Amino acid sequence: MTPPVFILVRPQMGENIGAAARAMLNFGLEGLRVVDPRDEWPNSRAVAMASGAGRLLDFAGPYEGVNAAVADCDYVFATTARSRYITKPVVTPERAMEQARALAAEGKRVGVLFGPERAGLENEDIAFANSIVTVPVNPDFPSINLAQCVLLMGYEWRRQTAEVPAEVMVMAGTDFASRIEVEKLGDHFEERLEAAGFFFPPEKAPGMKLAIRQMWARLALTRADVQSLHGMLRQIARKLQ
Repeated sequence: MTPPVFILVRPQMGENIGAAARAMLNFGLEGLRVVDPRDEWPNSRAVAMASGAGRLLDFAGPYEGVNAAVADCDYVFATTARSRYITKPVVTPERAMEQARALAAEGKRVGVLFGPERAGLENEDIAFANSIVTVPVNPDFPSINLAQCVLLMGYEWRRQTAEVPAEVMVMAGTDFASRIEVEKLGDHFEERLEAAGFFFPPEKAPGMKLAIRQMWARLALTRADVQSLHGMLRQIARKLQ
C-alpha cells in the first residue's frame, strides 16, 4: 500500500514545517513535500522542531509550484475550511482517508494539500485537487494550525489502515483471576460476614449471598486484587479477635 504524500504549500514558519513532519511520522507517514517555503531551505528551525522526524525534511524539496509537487499523484485532496465556490466533492478527514486507503490499495498515489498559515490555499492551488477536505470545526473559529491539520489527517490515515482495538486492558504484570479463585474469595467473604452477623434476618440470607456472588462475577478482578482482598479480610479478622 502506497501511503499518501502530504504537501505543504508556501509554508511560512519553519517551526510549523518541523511540527508537521513530526506529526506525520507519529502516524507512519514519511512522504513530505514543501512547495515554495517563505524562508530559507533547508530551514534550521524546521529541523529543530522535527526532532526525530528530521529525515522527512531531507527529501521534502522544495518544489517550485503545486503542479510540480502533485505531478506524480493520481488523486489529490485539498484541505480548506472556507468555501471557494468551486464545484468539487467536499469530504470529512475520515472519508478522505477512507478513499485514500482504497486508492492506495490499488497502487495509486494520493496527495494531500495544506495551505500556508496566514490564508490557506488559494483557488489556483485547489484547482489541482479532485476533492476538498473540510474539518468539522467551530464555524465561529475555523482556523486550524498547519501542523494540527496535518496531525488530524495523519491520525485518520493511521486509524483507517491499522488494526487497533477500541479498548484493551493493560494487566501491569498480573493476570485475571480464575473462576475458582473468585469463588474462593466469595467463600472467604461469606465466612467473615456470617461471623459478623451481616446476613440478617435469616430468611433473607440466601438472596443477600446470591447478590454478593453476582457482584464478584461482574468485577474484572486480577489475581493481585484477589490476594489483596484476602489479606484485608484476614487483617480485619485478627484485629477484631
